[in-house]
Amino acid sequence: MSSPFMQRAIELAVENVRSGRGGPFGAVVVKDGRIVAEGVNRVTSANDPSAHAEIVAIREACRALGTFQLTGCDIYTSCEPCPMCLGAIYWARSDRVFFAATAQDAAAAGFDDSFIYNELRTPPGERKIKMEPMMREAALAVFRAWLGNSGRVEY
Repeated sequence: MSSPFMQRAIELAVENVRSGRGGPFGAVVVKDGRIVAEGVNRVTSANDPSAHAEIVAIREACRALGTFQLTGCDIYTSCEPCPMCLGAIYWARSDRVFFAATAQDAAAAGFDDSFIYNELRTPPGERKIKMEPMMREAALAVFRAWLGNSGRVEY
């Protein structure tokens, strides 16, 4: 099956590699049959480990559409989303995700995210980056304030 939207995501990835500005990943966000935002991997050019193609495209789409949710949108990405991007996609609430290359294909090219999935299943104190709880009671006050705020915007 072929798609002009997926073709564009792949073209963005190829252009990004050729330009030397970032990794081999591209993504587009589509609403009502038109591209509303595009993104490429900018991790090294922006010195931003969160600047994956999907994240960049989601940020641009939210700006363009004036919303923090992408309900009614589809995301086309040149590769199966990593754990961070997958989380952002769920938070953005897009309708569907189409991907070309698989996580295994990315791993073969040196982009292996399987260790992150393993870390998520590991208790915080046993992870490679130690995670230690601290000041929980003080932090719970913030959640109580949130719940008591009648003007909060749910998401």
